Amino acid sequence: MATRCTWTRPLSLTRCCLLLLVLGGPGFFQSHAVEVDVKDLSNTTCIYAKWMMSFLIKYETNSSEYKNATLVPSSNVTHDGSICGNKTHAPLLAIQFGAGHSWSINFTKTNETYQGNVISFTYNTNDTVFKDAKTKGLINIVVNDPMRPVQLNTVYKCRHLESIEVANVSQFFWDVTMQVFVQNGTVSKNDSICDADKSTVAPTIVPTVANLTTAPVTTASSPQPTTIPKPVEKPFIGNYSLKDGNKTCLLATMGLQLNVSQEKPVLININPNTTHVTGSCGNTSAILRLNDSNRRFIDFTFAVKSTSANTPRFYLKEVNITLIKLINGSEPLNAGNNNLSAWDTFLGSSYMCQKEQTLVVTEDLQVHTFDLRIQPFRVEDNKYSKAEECFADSDLNFLIPIAVGVVLGFLIILVFISYIIGRRKSRTGYQSV
Repeated sequence: MATRCTWTRPLSLTRCCLLLLVLGGPGFFQSHAVEVDVKDLSNTTCIYAKWMMSFLIKYETNSSEYKNATLVPSSNVTHDGSICGNKTHAPLLAIQFGAGHSWSINFTKTNETYQGNVISFTYNTNDTVFKDAKTKGLINIVVNDPMRPVQLNTVYKCRHLESIEVANVSQFFWDVTMQVFVQNGTVSKNDSICDADKSTVAPTIVPTVANLTTAPVTTASSPQPTTIPKPVEKPFIGNYSLKDGNKTCLLATMGLQLNVSQEKPVLININPNTTHVTGSCGNTSAILRLNDSNRRFIDFTFAVKSTSANTPRFYLKEVNITLIKLINGSEPLNAGNNNLSAWDTFLGSSYMCQKEQTLVVTEDLQVHTFDLRIQPFRVEDNKYSKAEECFADSDLNFLIPIAVGVVLGFLIILVFISYIIGRRKSRTGYQSV
């Protein structure tokens, strides 16, 4: 689809551009590739770009809870405002999509290189994807583009997933092909490959971190429960913490595994070595957000409650999970459960459970925790307070002394019986004499 546009603004710059947007082709997110060919009045290409993109936005609801929304450019993308630039105005690549969302980037150059300068992203919380959003209207995010300088007259290419995070917004880009300041209207045949694509070394697989495991597909006349094979090893145990100023306000230790049954069941181990920690602390609520490789986001929301005995306790109130990319090519998954009452313990204590536990987020998504210890409130001296153990652990602790007591009791009974038998034999011996 090609569209001609004539600019009527009173600006002394090239006033007409021809833009080509091709929207199609499957990919993860089931997103659409955006292909833009910006031309000047003489029909000469000045900017060429083709890329995939999506946005993950965390927003507050009217109930003061936080949820995630995913935006993906689709077939209704427009391209008003893209310009080739001149001596007074920088080249600008701009698109609009969905219910009033827009994204743009301008560019600068030196005698030898060019690079992105400022990225501007505006999203509209009146869109239905922002369910029960507390703030309604347009919200603008501006951030400097971290792309390294690219040699002039070369095409920048990067297949790897790149991300930019600012102000609760994560922007994702992949399969990028782009050239700005195109010379003589012809896109160069010389490539500038991003650093992530240059690596030819296979990623190291740590033996104790399990690979994703796919359950076999079976055919039956009636639905059968799906059996998902467990990874060979449980996930790494990660230590996570948040600070309020210089003071630690939240501590968490756990191994995490996601059980996803979207299309093909998979098990995903969260790797703490590639996980970034953010969140917030408060007196009555706290949020721990784990970001594993910009592909898996897990939000744990904790709250404080008062009991009938007027003894405050904390508990896990909500879990929200966003999966950007699955190995089986499924579309992104964004799910949450805000009606949990897990990990309940006294305020000022920590909660501990060495046994595997399961948090049910949805029918298609569960979280398994291993060797868990958590304290989201009243952390003192950067250390855990006394732990209250989960029922499974405390059961084991109770059963051990009970079992020992039973064995000892049995031994005492045997000794007593042996004593009685011995006395009877002695009496019999005396009578015979």
